[in-house]
Amino acid sequence: MSADAALKARAQALLAQAGITLGGKRATDMVVHDERTYARVFAHGSLGLGESYMDGWWDAADLPGFFSRVLSSRMDESLRTFDTLRMSLRARLLNMQRGAHAWDVGRQHYDLGHDLFEAMLGKRMVYSCAYWAQADTLDDAQEAKLDLICRKLRLQPGQRVLDIGCGWGEALKYAAERYGVSGVGVTISAEQADDARERCRGLPIDIHLRDYHELDERFDAILSVGMFEHVGPKNYRAWFDVAHRCLAPAGLALLHCIGSNSRPGRPDPWIEKYIFPNSVIPAMSQVAAALEDRFVVEDWHNFGADYDRTLMAWLANVDAAWPRLGKRYDERFRRMWRFYLACSAGVFRSRRDQLWQVTLSPRGVPGGLRVPR
Repeated sequence: MSADAALKARAQALLAQAGITLGGKRATDMVVHDERTYARVFAHGSLGLGESYMDGWWDAADLPGFFSRVLSSRMDESLRTFDTLRMSLRARLLNMQRGAHAWDVGRQHYDLGHDLFEAMLGKRMVYSCAYWAQADTLDDAQEAKLDLICRKLRLQPGQRVLDIGCGWGEALKYAAERYGVSGVGVTISAEQADDARERCRGLPIDIHLRDYHELDERFDAILSVGMFEHVGPKNYRAWFDVAHRCLAPAGLALLHCIGSNSRPGRPDPWIEKYIFPNSVIPAMSQVAAALEDRFVVEDWHNFGADYDRTLMAWLANVDAAWPRLGKRYDERFRRMWRFYLACSAGVFRSRRDQLWQVTLSPRGVPGGLRVPR
């Protein structure tokens, strides 16, 4: 048996663990167009899988379903490579989220182009998991998520709110319009800051292009949505220190972030290179340790299964808008973006990652906090 044939046989044996057939007729089966795919994947793991997909070397009709099968079977754990080890060691040993590196993800990802995110995210530019409990559309589900946050924080007219990692300003905009609050938002994306200021024009909201470590003023409530994934393990304690010093003693804070079931410090090499540089999904143990002696956990809400539906809606939006977006972005970018959204949907469909909303108080709410759902 030739070396290429041996690699193909090894690939088929691994895929069979996930119920996937090479060249099969099911939508979740893998169709290989270039035999070099096998060597590339075995040499570089997820990085090789993603790059070979970007180059058009393989396809699956149902890409999210393909990834759900792969991740549910945990066959990906058989593809740990030097790239994976290197990323894990870097996350463990280096602080890639402070100083100049703190701005990398803003420049590489969030400043990609307003047209792409506007097409993908829908009416409300909210780049985080929607809440589908009683919603049928993406726009309704995102609005339900924003309202859920406001209700959990018990927002009242006249209060002042801080949004750490405010994105395009939609959470503050919603809170100001519906709950009568004022607020401050900070982001590390220049394009997001400019757009957020425009979206919040006429409202009592200030948007700053600023590192959250610099914050030192008091607020009645604090929220942070989809930002903690960029903080990094070496900065988790500092993040909670900032939140603690900026929150009024009787205030509430809400942290909305992706969380991992796996042990800490295992970034994905493909995601790191192409999508979110210097980003790490926190483990529950890391979050719990970082907030000790700073906050009382009033509620820890997991609705990670809703992220699958959110990502599928984003993918459908990008596909529908591609005739227009394709004038600016090339085919390799399209395949990169599809891989990112489809793989992410597979992660949440397989329940490998979660979505947490953690509601916190500095001293504990007298009598307890009845948190809405």
